[in-house]
Amino acid sequence: MSTPRPISHIIKPQYVIEGAGVLLQRSIAPHRTNFYDPFLLFDHFAFNNPIEGPIRGFPMHPHRGIETVTYMLEGSVHHRDSLGNAGMIGPGDVQWMTSGRGILHEEMPRRGPSGAIYGFQLWVNLPAALKMSPPRYQEVSAAAIPTVTLDGATIRVVAGRVGAVGGPVTEIVISPIYWDVAVAAGGSFAVETPSEHTALAYVFEGAGRFGAEEETVEAVRMVAFGGGGQIRVRTDSGVRFMLIAGRPIREPIVPYGPFVMNTVEEIQQAFEDFRNGTLVR
Repeated sequence: MSTPRPISHIIKPQYVIEGAGVLLQRSIAPHRTNFYDPFLLFDHFAFNNPIEGPIRGFPMHPHRGIETVTYMLEGSVHHRDSLGNAGMIGPGDVQWMTSGRGILHEEMPRRGPSGAIYGFQLWVNLPAALKMSPPRYQEVSAAAIPTVTLDGATIRVVAGRVGAVGGPVTEIVISPIYWDVAVAAGGSFAVETPSEHTALAYVFEGAGRFGAEEETVEAVRMVAFGGGGQIRVRTDSGVRFMLIAGRPIREPIVPYGPFVMNTVEEIQQAFEDFRNGTLVR
């Protein structure tokens, strides 16, 4: 195997309020520095403490220039959009939405049997050549996501490949890895990733020793890896994390609210199109 990636740094998620009073833990937020290119945002929603009104979610809002990835562990999210799509993202399901030139959508969480709502949302940038492409969805049920055992790890493969097994989310320009990885107590996990890819691991259960340094990381934290090819994790007590990797786009970005474009002028145009009712075709 190639050289293990070192840990670049570890991020402690910060509490933020979004939508109609949804309390989130945010590890990454859109910023012009684009440090985690092509990844723009990562939110962990596991809290149910609305600060306003009866609506507890994300009422109808626009997007342009990005992809949003919703992965549920418990509870569900009811969604609908301006194109007439509607449905439910349940436990173990994933929705990979490419907003392209523009879409309006609504995401309303619903509690599971235990009363909890638990999941993640990732934002992925689109290159300039695809920012004005037609919007599309890839909605995948839990049953369609393959599970692979690799040494001491169990992996749900949403996107990317583990050996001969490919995830159901395909045709994404950044060639992503998006895996839910659980490593049993006393186990280890090692996998090759393309050396040019940005690589992150969001630890949400347990603790493990990550990277070339085997630094102990406990839930909940985001690990940002440095250069190299191999992601390596060992654990004494068991650990579960989302492994996220993708090819950088290497373009300047201007993020503003729900839009991420390449120039200020394109952001201004997005807001003008939204006000004029021409964001969505």
